[in-house]
Amino acid sequence: MRKKAVPLTGKDYQALAQFRHALRLFLAFSEEAAAEAGLTPAQHQALLAIKGMPGAGRVSVGELAQWLGVRHHSCVGLVDRLETLGLIRKRTDPADKRRVFLKLTARAERKLAALSAVHRDELRRRAGALGSLLAAIRQ
Repeated sequence: MRKKAVPLTGKDYQALAQFRHALRLFLAFSEEAAAEAGLTPAQHQALLAIKGMPGAGRVSVGELAQWLGVRHHSCVGLVDRLETLGLIRKRTDPADKRRVFLKLTARAERKLAALSAVHRDELRRRAGALGSLLAAIRQ
């Protein structure tokens, strides 16, 4: 049985609007930081996913596509571009030759470490405001 929705108040709308605004500001920051590192936002997100998603070190193209919420063929194009840039290497699964695992190169590791550090710092800077907004939404 579905729980009956509680009507929204003006404060609810305000908190939701402010939270979405804060997310947009962070995403704009992220896009700019990725561009300064010579990456598109999608490339940055793919590198971060390969490094950080569960099973890192054994991330397949299909798993990456699912994680990123894109179609498999779109992910193949993204992976091919990252490989051309020298940021990832593909490794065929010895148990299933149809499956390809992705590994970051040392160059990608350096780019990602620098980008992740500035992202972590930005999130820490915004943590108080984001926490307050989430608390307002939880009430």
